[in-house]
Amino acid sequence: MFGLPTTATAPFCPSEVRGTVAVADNLAFWRKLLRFAGPGLLISIGYMDPGNWATDIAAGSHYGYGLLFAVLLASLAGILLQTLSARLGIAAEHDLAYLCRTRYPAAVVRVLWVFAEVAIIACDVAEVLGSALALQLLFHLPLWAGVLLTGLDTVIVLGLKGRGFRELEAIVFALVAVIAAAFAVELCLLPPDGAAVARGLIPSAELLRDPEAFYLAISILGATVMPHNLYLHSSIVQTRVLSAAPDAKHDAIQLATADITGSLLIAMLINGAILVMAGSAFHGVANDTADISDAYRLLTPIAGPAAAVVFGLALLASGQSSTITGTIAGQVIMEGFLNLKIPCWQRRLITRAVAIVPALIGVFWWGEAGVGRLLVLSQVVLSLQLPFALYPLIRLTSDQRLMQGFASGAVLRLSAWGLFIAITAANLWLVVEL
Repeated sequence: MFGLPTTATAPFCPSEVRGTVAVADNLAFWRKLLRFAGPGLLISIGYMDPGNWATDIAAGSHYGYGLLFAVLLASLAGILLQTLSARLGIAAEHDLAYLCRTRYPAAVVRVLWVFAEVAIIACDVAEVLGSALALQLLFHLPLWAGVLLTGLDTVIVLGLKGRGFRELEAIVFALVAVIAAAFAVELCLLPPDGAAVARGLIPSAELLRDPEAFYLAISILGATVMPHNLYLHSSIVQTRVLSAAPDAKHDAIQLATADITGSLLIAMLINGAILVMAGSAFHGVANDTADISDAYRLLTPIAGPAAAVVFGLALLASGQSSTITGTIAGQVIMEGFLNLKIPCWQRRLITRAVAIVPALIGVFWWGEAGVGRLLVLSQVVLSLQLPFALYPLIRLTSDQRLMQGFASGAVLRLSAWGLFIAITAANLWLVVEL
C-alpha cells in the first residue's frame, strides 16, 4: 500500500501484488502519470468484453445510431463510480470487499459475496460465448467445441504466474491495442454518417419508451459498469506506491482519476465504434436478425472477408483479456469477503467450469442464433447486481473517519446517489416488465 517498499516482481494473485510500482515525488506530473497508469487500463477491459460487443451490435443493428447516448452515459457513469472505487482503495488502504467484511454483519457479507460471484459468472458466460464465436470464425470449429475449448484458458493464467504487475498491464495493453486497431479498420471499411452519429449522442425519451430499446439500454449499462470492477479497482490501485508524505494520497487520487478517465474514454470510443459499425452495416439491411452470433457472416458480403477476419481477431483478444481481469477480480472478491486464498488457476478453473454449463445449455437449446440473446441477458444480470456493489461503495467513500480526510464531497456524493437511484429504478422497472 502507500508508503510500503516496492516489490521487484509480483505473482499474479492479488493477495501478493501490493506495492509493485514506485512513483517518485520528484517527477513531473506527466511522468508520475505514466508510472501510475495501468490499473485503469485493466479495469477498462471489462468495459469492452464480448458482452459489450453483443449489446452494442444488437443496439446498432436494431436502432442504428439511436442508442449511442446509452454508451456515452454508461461510460460517464463508469468513470464516476470507478473514481470512487480508486479513492476508497487509496484513502482507506483496503479494497471494497475487505471493508464490507469488516463492517457489515456476516449474513449481509455472504449475500454481497453471492451477488458478486453471480456477476463474475455472468461476465464469464459472455467471455466463453465470445471466445467460442471467435474460434468458430477463425478456425471453423462448431460452437459447442469452442465453448469447451475455452476451459483451456486456465493455461493462460498459469503462464502469467510469477509475472510482475507491470508486465501483466503490458499484455493487456497489447490486447486493447489489437481491439482498437481492429475497429479503426472496420470503420474505414464501413464509414458512418457523421451527422447521424452526432444525433445518436442526444438522449431520446421517445426511443426509451420502446421496451426493447430500454432493455438494450439497461444491458449496455450492465455491460459497461460491471459490479466486480468496483471491487477490483479498489484493490489493484494499491499496486502504486507513493511516499509517506502528507500530500501523497492526494496526489495518488488525482493520478488514479486521470488514469481511469483516460482508460474509460478509450473504452467508450471502442464501444461506440462497435455500435456505429453495427448501425452502418446492419441497420435496415439485417434489422431483424443481426446480433453478435451472425455479425461476422453478414460482414463478409457487406465489407469483404478481411472485415470478418479482423472482427474475429478482435473478439478473441477481447475474450482473452477479459479472462485475465476476471480472474484477478474473482481473487479479490474471494479474499476480501471470505478471507479465503486459493491458487489463481484453481479459481479460474472453478469460475470457467460454472460458466461453461449455461453457455452449453444456451448453444444446444437455442442454437447458434440464440447466442446473442444469451449474451445480452448476461449483461442484464450484471446490471441487476450493480446496486448491491454501489450501495456499500457510496456509503464507505462518504465516511469521513474511514477516508481519512478524503471522503467524497457533496457534488460527488449526490451524483453517486443519483446514479444509484436511477439504476435501481431502471432495474425494478425491467424486472416488472419481464
